[in-house]
Amino acid sequence: MDIKKSEFVVSAPTVSLCPRDTKPEYAFIGRSNVGKSSLINMLCNHRGLAKTSATPGKTLLINHFIINNEWYLVDLPGYGYAKRSKTERQKLDQMIRSYILQREQLVNVFVLIDIRHDVQATDREFIDWLGESGIPFSIVFTKADKLAPTKVAPAAAAWMEQLRNRWEELPPYFITSAEKKTGRDEVLDYIASVNKTLSEQQ
Repeated sequence: MDIKKSEFVVSAPTVSLCPRDTKPEYAFIGRSNVGKSSLINMLCNHRGLAKTSATPGKTLLINHFIINNEWYLVDLPGYGYAKRSKTERQKLDQMIRSYILQREQLVNVFVLIDIRHDVQATDREFIDWLGESGIPFSIVFTKADKLAPTKVAPAAAAWMEQLRNRWEELPPYFITSAEKKTGRDEVLDYIASVNKTLSEQQ
């Protein structure tokens, strides 16, 4: 897929204020500091599209970006940021879950995982919840440039293997590096293939 145009549309505090549109939506979410903004900017080839920050947990709203006037990329707040108050965390959690469960236009959630780390409880709980809720999702491993090249594929495979204790069929996964633009074509081609399937079904 060739991205010719990517534009910010709206930051919504609730799912009811998201765009009134029927175009497919692809949401990106992960633990705070997983490199989500950098990945979004890399995918769209638009350096300042999603605001990157040295402070984790800056995304507090549901951010919609329209891509090629055909589909939306949705930047969701990160989860598992310990420095927030319990009330704040619950409010964010409620907003994220409401969007994922209620938004009919949502066709896939990309769950971002830092490839350098073992399976974290918050990631595993979120992934299992998506599965139990029947939400289509994929896993995107980030920061592959931070590992030795020979360790990247085994690290991703080992992480995925740990899902087998509850999952009969594993979700698709992608290995990316915003720094090196690794995995860009694979993620965008996957989105293009889902969009093609959706248009054929209409």
